[in-house]
Amino acid sequence: MQKKISNILFSTRLTAILFVVFAVAMGVGTFLDAGMDTSPTPYSRNLIYNTWWFEAIMVFFVINFVGNIFRYRLHKKEKWATLVLHLSFILILVGAFVTRYISYEGVMAIREGETENKFLSQKTYLIAYIDGDYEIDGVPQRLPIEKEVDFSPRMKNNFEVHTDYNNQPVSIVLEDYIGGAEEDIIPDESGEEYLKIVESGGAGPHNHFLKSGEVQSLHNVLFALNKPTKGAVNITKDGDNLTIESPFEGEYMTMATGATGKLEKDSIQPLILRSRYIIGGMQMVFPKPVTKGVFGIVKKSELLQGDENGLILNVTANGETKKVGLLGGQYKNNAFKQVKIGGLDFAFRYGAQILELPFDIKLNDFIAERYPGTEKSYSSYASEVTVFDKEKGDFDYRIYMNNILDHGGYKFFQSNFDPDEKGTILSVNHDFWGTWITYIGYILLYIGMIAILIAKGTRFGDLRRQLNKIKTKKAKLLSLVFFCFALQTFSQEQHEGDHQAPTPEQIDSILVANKTPKAHADKFGRLVIQDLSGRMMPMNTYASELVRKIHHDETYAGLSPNQILLSISESPLLWYNVPIIYMKPMQTDSLKSILGIPKEQKYATIVDFFDDNLNYKLNPYLEDAYKAQSPNGYQKEIKLADQRASILSNAIEGLTLKIFPVPDDENNKWISPLEYRKENYREKISDSLYGNFINSGFSAY
Repeated sequence: MQKKISNILFSTRLTAILFVVFAVAMGVGTFLDAGMDTSPTPYSRNLIYNTWWFEAIMVFFVINFVGNIFRYRLHKKEKWATLVLHLSFILILVGAFVTRYISYEGVMAIREGETENKFLSQKTYLIAYIDGDYEIDGVPQRLPIEKEVDFSPRMKNNFEVHTDYNNQPVSIVLEDYIGGAEEDIIPDESGEEYLKIVESGGAGPHNHFLKSGEVQSLHNVLFALNKPTKGAVNITKDGDNLTIESPFEGEYMTMATGATGKLEKDSIQPLILRSRYIIGGMQMVFPKPVTKGVFGIVKKSELLQGDENGLILNVTANGETKKVGLLGGQYKNNAFKQVKIGGLDFAFRYGAQILELPFDIKLNDFIAERYPGTEKSYSSYASEVTVFDKEKGDFDYRIYMNNILDHGGYKFFQSNFDPDEKGTILSVNHDFWGTWITYIGYILLYIGMIAILIAKGTRFGDLRRQLNKIKTKKAKLLSLVFFCFALQTFSQEQHEGDHQAPTPEQIDSILVANKTPKAHADKFGRLVIQDLSGRMMPMNTYASELVRKIHHDETYAGLSPNQILLSISESPLLWYNVPIIYMKPMQTDSLKSILGIPKEQKYATIVDFFDDNLNYKLNPYLEDAYKAQSPNGYQKEIKLADQRASILSNAIEGLTLKIFPVPDDENNKWISPLEYRKENYREKISDSLYGNFINSGFSAY
């Protein structure tokens, strides 16, 4: 038995520790992704979310929840609420694993009038095909390599593949990862001469490299370097100088100085570097002179937007090693890079997988709406599509921000669009089972949390029964107290002059004996309340302000503000006799005379403010005190005493405990239990102390 208890305690402690580790890990992951465009990033995924230990914690949670069902026999009818709560956590965690290992997502680009059934995966892959002189039954054999990768410039990236093709060893090793990369000419005397042209098209700037002695077509315009060609834009290198001869009229602007000039047709002119040229309807820049070198992957300038990343691979086959540079990244579908190494043909690509839908989608029209008076500020955009499905039939649909296309287990969200507004980019998500398992888990979690508060067989049910017992005992004790008070009152009527009111010590002893435990009162203090001015605050802030205003101190009889407020709510009639209203010494002698209390008495009760006929003793003095524009010290004390008595009276009545929000109220109004009990929230309770006093039922006492 002792061993069983020890095992349970160890399991409980381990679970608590893992919960803390789990929460801290997610907090650290959120901190690591701060300021990033997306979350989680490859950095946080590799360090936390995709690690074996993080997933092992979740597996342990599932095992622990399942074990608890049997250990504590939660399948019994009286423990159904706790069972539902455990099942909800199990389903939420299982749903997360299904989403992680089975589901997938990506993006789908469609131009207007075109039909598409392929999309790019959200995950990134390094894909390689190896071909050689190897056949089986006359069929050439290809070795495919496809590995999911998740690189980040913020960490040390590792990637290795060791295999063989027809018993020929092959290895692919990552040498470097470059975030925000481009392909450029790296100076090398053994290389050839190239002129770099940065052309700005509709999809943004992209690079072209014009080789010396060759002619190249850029968007149907011919360009030639050191090879004069009729009808082409001829660029010639003469020593360190470059000249240009264009068959088109054009213009240029020097980017550093802003100076402009015209490009004369069929005229040889100096080519000005780092200037924007407009030739044949194209905009381009020649950023640097003709360079002798070889192609390589380099870091892109920080001034330019780097939308691609680079990989430098060391590829070895049959003892020969070459460096291979690749451009790509998330949602990239670049062409394969062909290279021959060690007698084998390699094709490499770094980017997304191409996934296929079981149906087709045609973009009929893309609609972008702008804010009035703007050119590029969009208020909304939508895609009018037609779904072609041989099994379920064809239909039209409009996809926009809050209108998702859900078909065949796939969900399509409006994500982005092409700059010319002639094409759409849809986000694709395939997570049917993961979504439903998680949704069911959250539904059960909601049901379980509600049920655990009201069901009999739960911990809350046990606490509720214990509290009811305590309340019953308190009610009996208070009944006895009030019975004693009634006897004293009866004795006063029968024997005038023999009456003795309950002493402050007697009142305090009752309060202390029936006080709410401080730990429980502190939990009560975390509730949210709306004060009379409409301000939202925690209950403990309200209680502290109330006690300090009335009592001029933080505590009374050793009770904290939270304990005092709970005691007032539980035993309101008793608090009419509690001497808690602070009276300033010396300066309040006249006020004490009005109230009929000794001059040396420091605190007054609510009862002290009324005479035997329940008339409010301060009434004759209040009008002058509140009308005076410059009240004297005596009038200030009258007003202060009235305010303290009113605050305490409102608290006793429960008018200030505004803890229930009124549904759909325009002013976000919250109400007290007393207001709630009044049908249709009838007229507000009178602010006068006398009205509160009469409504309290004190006169019956």
